[in-house]
Amino acid sequence: MKKYNVGVIGHGWVATAHIPAINATTLGQVRAVYSSRKLDSGELSAKYGGRVKAYSDLDEMLADPDLHAVSVCSYPYDHAKQVIAAAKAGKHLIIEKPLCLNLPDLRAMEKAIKEAGVKTCVCFECRYSSQFMATKAVIDQGLLGKLHYGEVDYYHGIGPWYGQFRWNTRKDAGGSALLTAGCHALDALLLCMGGEVVEVTSYDTKSHSKIFAPYEYTTSSVTIMKFKNGSVGKCASIVDCLQPYYFHTHLVGSEGSLLDNKFHSMKLKTNKHAWSTLAMKMLDSGDVSDHPYQAQFEAFFNALDKGKDMPLTSFADAAKSHEVIFAADKSAATGRTVKMR
Repeated sequence: MKKYNVGVIGHGWVATAHIPAINATTLGQVRAVYSSRKLDSGELSAKYGGRVKAYSDLDEMLADPDLHAVSVCSYPYDHAKQVIAAAKAGKHLIIEKPLCLNLPDLRAMEKAIKEAGVKTCVCFECRYSSQFMATKAVIDQGLLGKLHYGEVDYYHGIGPWYGQFRWNTRKDAGGSALLTAGCHALDALLLCMGGEVVEVTSYDTKSHSKIFAPYEYTTSSVTIMKFKNGSVGKCASIVDCLQPYYFHTHLVGSEGSLLDNKFHSMKLKTNKHAWSTLAMKMLDSGDVSDHPYQAQFEAFFNALDKGKDMPLTSFADAAKSHEVIFAADKSAATGRTVKMR
């Protein structure tokens, strides 16, 4: 028996990636699943291994004293109320991105989590990817010097070939190009740049392709950020492109530059006429089954076991990224630069 029993809220596409990843950790195991659809406990147990109880009443699942944590895998518009309910029930939290779709909900979640004193993990799992663990190591070793410019862009056409398309097209469900998917890139940019954002300007547009016509919101945006230390950054979020998945990264510093899995460093005296290559697994798929959830959840349970906040992707970390996202969407909607408080 493992130490931490987990209940999963929602049993859609992303839950089918969370559950095996949680079960693959050394300390966590899924013991319950809540869904608005009728599920069979026997079938869930057979599919995922061990005893898994199906619930059709969320309050009933949250009242189970044998559950230590919940993984929120529901629609984004349900996250706030479910997170608040779980926090009040004393459950630690794994929350799929986006945290929520507006700033008031973010503040309400923040308050409930703080009052309950529960630990949190937000699924900005790209921070735990081989690509960004290696990228951050290059930065932390000073091989690029002090960064003054960075861009991390998200190119992933989310069309009718994806199951989430049926609800993702709605403004009250997908939210924006950044909220629905590009948040991963913006969050990764903030990880790399490491500073406080003080000013945000964003522009948005939309594909003329009939494929993406059902979207109720603009599905391409570009956001410029100014940091307190004077550096600047850019994040494009393009979810209406017709091309292979691409998580573009370009960082420029006083001692060198990094482009995806390639770099040049004056400190290492590498050849400035040719890139040197880093051995890393690139982010190259939008399929949740390819995401590094297991590494992230392992870090969460290990931190939980020590009574500490998890590194890199706690609610506090993710909230900072969401604040910038909400400022970017406000800028795009109003045509004005938004200053961060």
